[in-house]
Amino acid sequence: MAAANHYELLEVPSEASSQELRQAFRSLSKRYHPDTTDLPEAEAREAFRRLQQAYLTLSDPERRRSYDATLRAPLPPRPLRTAPKPVPVRRALSGGEWFALLLLAVAVAFSLVLGVGLAWSRGAEFLKPPSWLEAGGQTDGSSPLLVDVGSAVASDPAVQPPAAGS
Repeated sequence: MAAANHYELLEVPSEASSQELRQAFRSLSKRYHPDTTDLPEAEAREAFRRLQQAYLTLSDPERRRSYDATLRAPLPPRPLRTAPKPVPVRRALSGGEWFALLLLAVAVAFSLVLGVGLAWSRGAEFLKPPSWLEAGGQTDGSSPLLVDVGSAVASDPAVQPPAAGS
């Protein structure tokens, strides 16, 4: 029942008289009325509503002249619509956001204080040099980052390569 205009909807020519409009409306209303059609109720209601709108427009002489004028007038060209670019929004933080940040800062500070306090109460060393630094043997006062790897490997039999020919 999709029609481009009211005349096509009522299945009459654009020069139809008011009597022809009435006859077309009566015959189509019997076909599309929700109480007398086999169409689903929602579809029948929509079709009957469009049929009534078309008949009301074309049965009134003033409305019909106005409608005919809109049919004859060429449609203005539609401007091309481009999607607007999103505008970055910088806004101030709300009170709830400030409160959430404050709670986060308090939670981080409490976690640090709790961790340091527990370590101190257990007697943990805070400034202990790393184990890899002590193993190098710093007896000659050399740089703490330079470690003699050869002497450490030579003393450990598990790290020695297998002898040739065995």
